[in-house]
Amino acid sequence: MRARKAGIATLLPLAALGVSCGSAQPQDLPGPAPATSSVATALKVEEVAGGLEHGWDAGFLPSGEVLVPQRPGRIALVSGTTPGSAVTEVQADLADVYARGEGGLMGLVVHPDFAETRRFTTCQTHQENGQPVDVRLVTWTLSQDGSSAERGADLLTGLPLNSSGRHSGCRPAIGPQGELLVGTGDSAAAPVPQDRSSLGGKVLRIDLETGAALPDNPFADSQDPAEQRVYSYGHRNIQGMAVRPGNGQIFAAEHGPSVDDEVNVIRPGGNYGWDPSRGGTEESYDESVPMTDTERFPDAVRPVWTSGSITEAICGAAFVSGGQWGGLDGALAVVALKGQKMLLLTLDESGEVTEVTLPPELEDYGRLRSVRSGPDGALYVTTSNGGDDKLLRVTPTP
Repeated sequence: MRARKAGIATLLPLAALGVSCGSAQPQDLPGPAPATSSVATALKVEEVAGGLEHGWDAGFLPSGEVLVPQRPGRIALVSGTTPGSAVTEVQADLADVYARGEGGLMGLVVHPDFAETRRFTTCQTHQENGQPVDVRLVTWTLSQDGSSAERGADLLTGLPLNSSGRHSGCRPAIGPQGELLVGTGDSAAAPVPQDRSSLGGKVLRIDLETGAALPDNPFADSQDPAEQRVYSYGHRNIQGMAVRPGNGQIFAAEHGPSVDDEVNVIRPGGNYGWDPSRGGTEESYDESVPMTDTERFPDAVRPVWTSGSITEAICGAAFVSGGQWGGLDGALAVVALKGQKMLLLTLDESGEVTEVTLPPELEDYGRLRSVRSGPDGALYVTTSNGGDDKLLRVTPTP
């Protein structure tokens, strides 16, 4: 699919988008945010590379190359960030990847010290003898010529995995102090989101070198090693993680059931209110419960944005950064699979959403899986249509 449209990004009040900001509970929703033209801008979309298959993420190397993990269990090395860049496959031992349903080779982060160590870490589902075992974080070392990657020790194992691959979400991001943040899915298992002894349905905060819990984590005093790593809980299926430049706020983009995809500001120790077990009384995965259940959990952290009565299947998230973006500088970019669009969320200082912009230039590319802010200030987006998927470069027009 190729974009044909160009023009000014559409800026609409939240109510006109079928979305809302505030709590996922209708009785708590405020009115629509004001619409202004202060952030409207035209965008340019360029195809950096094609021939990918469900590109799940993008990791930028000091050389200008880009690593793109592909869900079936392959890593692509893209030679640059300009249109027509070459794509080669990185030879790596990924035979254990359990590529089924929503699972496979997923998120990726390049280590901040890559120039010295050439290390990067992936999220991936793991199988043994053809049987699903878990979702795990694996650290790799890329060869000097980029042709291969040597597998190192597993950084963290034991994230729950559904045999269907459902809710395998695993999106890593480097935190404001150089730590590793990981948003996880609940594997569609009812007790998991509220169970702090499980690594599923959580935001985890760990040491990037060892995988250990950090001593200032909210549950660091627990006797349970899993709970020690938990930064927040009560999540359904986190698909995007982004750290806000300047103040270090952590944002997560999360899939809702048939309503209420959410964007959340992550608070240490916060419960985000998803409980398909209904307090442990329901064994089945009851998706009729509210995404943020403030009746069962009065202190549940409300989202700053929801999709309301529809779902967009929001996925990757990244902050727009740089003066070239004008009024969009500092906005949170979120892409959508089902909705097949990018949303640019303008935020106030506390992280509340004040405006939503829909760039029409991204409408013709189908399902959008990830968005990352590159070293050049451009946004890089991967498509997830399953055939000839793209790595796209998005910039404001002069």
